Parts: sequence; C-alpha cells; structure tokens
Amino acid sequence: MVAFMLNTFFTLLACAPMSEHIKDPSAGLNGSFEVARDGLPVNWLLYTPKTLADADFAISLDTHIYREGKQSLKFSVEKCSPSGGWRSPGFTNEFFSVGKYSGPARYRLSCWVKNDGAAFHISAGAVNEKSGDMQTLMEEERSINEWKFLEWDIEIPAQRWLRLQLNVVKPGRFWIDDIRVEKLATTPQ
Repeated sequence: MVAFMLNTFFTLLACAPMSEHIKDPSAGLNGSFEVARDGLPVNWLLYTPKTLADADFAISLDTHIYREGKQSLKFSVEKCSPSGGWRSPGFTNEFFSVGKYSGPARYRLSCWVKNDGAAFHISAGAVNEKSGDMQTLMEEERSINEWKFLEWDIEIPAQRWLRLQLNVVKPGRFWIDDIRVEKLATTPQ
C-alpha cells in the first residue's frame, strides 16, 4: 500500500507543469509585455503561483511603472525558493514563437530592470534539445530605484540556440521591461 501511494504521488508530481505558457505568434517576441492573456504576457514560459506551490507571490502587468510601451512585467514576492530555475518565480524563453536565435552567431540581449528589495538572477546561453551552456549574466540583491539598462553579447555555436532565464530568488518587488535580442554577426564555424 505504501509503495502504491508513493508511486501515485511521484506520478502526479511528474505530471505537474513547471511553467505556464500562452502562445500568440502574431505578438512576436513581446519583450515589452504589451500583449497578454489571462493576466500573463504571451510567448513567455512563466514560473507562476500555479506551478510553484511552496511560494507566495504574484505576477502582474504594471501599468504605472514601465519603461517602454504601456506596461512592464512585475513580480511581487513574499516567499520563494532561492534555488532558481523552475523552482523560483520568473520566466524562461527559447524564442520559438519568433524563430529560434540560432548559431553560429553572436546576439546582443538587452533589457531594463528595476528592483525593490528582491534578489534576482538573469542567465542566458546556448542550448539544444539535450543540453545547454547557461551562464549567469547578473546576480543582484540591492535595490535599483531607477530603471537600469542591461546588455550582454552572447555567442551561440552551430546546432544551438539562445535561451534566456530570469528568477527572483529572494522576496521583494522586481520589474522588467523592453527585452530585445539583436543578431550582431554570423560567426564562422
């Protein structure tokens, strides 16, 4: 009986979604989070309260504090895991809805962030179906009272594509807006 209950528990756990994703190919990258459905921006894989049972937070589209367009993506976090990845509030994207940012190439990734007490990680790198080489681009724990512009150049080798991930790993309020990806050059193989 115990073995049956454990097997059922792990089967249900394995079926739980790790993220929420609403697709809308007509919205493109949606890096300013202007296109939304059901309160969530389309074309982003979000780690939400529905997918993180042991966290206390809200994701909203803030129409009062934004950098570009008419709204930004806001995380209001009361409790969360410091682990990152699908265990903490945030999002990821491999940009399938706009066509993968494939290699061999160099891409410039940029965004604007604002932070009130939260700790957050931004990482990106080259991935394929089976593995990836994600690098932490920024880890920040101090408040950023004004919008701060961030940008990085990322090399993507052949047979891989760009992946971006953001996680809030300590309670506070965090905003992000105007995410852009620009191809700089095709790199020789």
